[in-house]
Amino acid sequence: MSTNEKGTPQSRTYTVNDIAAILGIGRATAYKLANSGLFKTIRIGNMIRISRKSFEDWLKMEGLDNKME
Repeated sequence: MSTNEKGTPQSRTYTVNDIAAILGIGRATAYKLANSGLFKTIRIGNMIRISRKSFEDWLKMEGLDNKME
């Protein structure tokens, strides 16, 4: 696990709420996107976790990575 500028651990995954906030979209749309197969996801019970690397690679490919800054 990597750390951010403050030295706190940085998760290797995003939640659906995280990607909704990053992209400025609603939760329902974020769930559809997470279930689309465009990036790697992990299901833990009824929770969905999105691979940070896979999601960030997808953002770059889509040209949306400037929203992350």
